[in-house]
Amino acid sequence: MNDSTRFDWTPWIYPGPQRVFTPDELRRAGGDAWPDKLSHYLYVNVLVLVLIFYNEMPRTLAPWVLVGALALVWMSLGVARMLWRQPTRRRLNVASASLALCVGAGGLALIGTPYRDSVRTALPFVAAALTLILSAWWFLTVYRSQQIATRLGEQEAQAQRVQLALRLATAQIQPHFLFNTLASLQHWVDTRDERAGPVLRSLTRYLRATLPMFAQDRLAVAQELQIVRSYLEIMQARLGGRLRWHEEPGPGVDEALLQRASLPPGSLLTLVENAITHGIEPSLRGGAVRLGVAREGQVLRLSVRDEGQGLSPDAHEGLGLRNTRERLRAQFGDAARLQLQPAEPGCLAWMEIPLPEDDAR
Repeated sequence: MNDSTRFDWTPWIYPGPQRVFTPDELRRAGGDAWPDKLSHYLYVNVLVLVLIFYNEMPRTLAPWVLVGALALVWMSLGVARMLWRQPTRRRLNVASASLALCVGAGGLALIGTPYRDSVRTALPFVAAALTLILSAWWFLTVYRSQQIATRLGEQEAQAQRVQLALRLATAQIQPHFLFNTLASLQHWVDTRDERAGPVLRSLTRYLRATLPMFAQDRLAVAQELQIVRSYLEIMQARLGGRLRWHEEPGPGVDEALLQRASLPPGSLLTLVENAITHGIEPSLRGGAVRLGVAREGQVLRLSVRDEGQGLSPDAHEGLGLRNTRERLRAQFGDAARLQLQPAEPGCLAWMEIPLPEDDAR
């Protein structure tokens, strides 16, 4: 018989969700606080119900019923909070069995007392209350488990989108840039041009840094800057006098800060590539690229300004910028920004990333 068609009887005697979340999963998706309004709602409703039937109960038993009902709500909410923090079928069934045993033992103890008739009269109500509590625990456990599982699924989907963006960014190392650089190198080697050696060293540094960097979630700004320098050295050799570039570190920026601050790999490189491809290369006169790094309060501002042909009126954001914006949002949320704006001459692209907590204080 196929396992898929076999009747599963375990939920009938051992109900509850089958998935058990790890501590890390609960930390990532199960950190919601217990809704206190629900506790207040239950206390008020039980108190109102007991008061409605208060005069129908024996005078000597009524106060104990009131105290017992409130104690039962308090205990039930304590178990509910436990299940909210860690919704497992084991905890659910242990709590359910313990409650049933306590209620059964209490009923048996009262049978031999003068309240025997009252116990028999209240038996249907006790059974109904017990069923209601156990059903509420079961519903809460299943709901909470599904809620956590859904959030984990959303986080996994977000992680997959980020990984897709990383793969797309990896593909953006521009085959035509590599082919053109290799073609230039081959020509310079054949003609024994002195530019071949420095460009080959720069290309080696560039490839050694860029090929593995997209396997990381974050990259130190200092490492990103080194990759950008190698790229600009290669492009300067290829474009000759049409390209000039300058690095402009701002006040309060040192190597230690750049090692601690991080960003999605290739973010700054994408801005520089856009400046060269869409600003400098299409311009016959070429121009300069200024690379700025400045600390502004609790953020690090990275800017790329080119003196190329500037933004066209119908310019739109390309795939590289969209990927970079998405990766910044995935890592920093609204704390990171990326903008392009016209400059005179050329174009200014900048991004702001939050500094590490120790540096932001």
